[in-house]
Amino acid sequence: MSPEILCYIGLGSNLEDPRQQVTTALAELDLIPQTTLLQASSLYRSDPVGPQDQPDFINAVALLRTTLEAHQLLDQLQQLEQSHRRVRKQHWGPRTLDLDLLLYGDEHIATERLSVPHPFMQERSFVLWPLSEISPGLVLPDGSRLSDLLVVNPLGTLERICI
Repeated sequence: MSPEILCYIGLGSNLEDPRQQVTTALAELDLIPQTTLLQASSLYRSDPVGPQDQPDFINAVALLRTTLEAHQLLDQLQQLEQSHRRVRKQHWGPRTLDLDLLLYGDEHIATERLSVPHPFMQERSFVLWPLSEISPGLVLPDGSRLSDLLVVNPLGTLERICI
């Protein structure tokens, strides 16, 4: 039996009822084989990253426990995106659902398909603030403290939304 790993998933949507997309996806994460949803943050409204001629995003972060290997979990996340009719037309463009594997235990993974920790997570308030809701004392694999990252990534225009 594979060991249980705690991992964090970033969720985002800005198309086709983004609130519903993210809320539904949170429930669907708990249906992934060998995986349990332990906690989910509130929803947050954020400005788009990249092209600004698109709707605002709804974001959240989920904490999962899984015995899946990281690439197996990535496959499951991508299947879930596809079930939400995710189309990859434009880098950082609009999407019905985006699921990012932010952290997979304390592992560092660098393959063609997967980079963990997520390469941009330390710069994105829409990841860090929801993450701080569910794991305020988190220390990243490189030793960075989440509390220190929040200081350099203020809320700005990020808005917490009650579910």
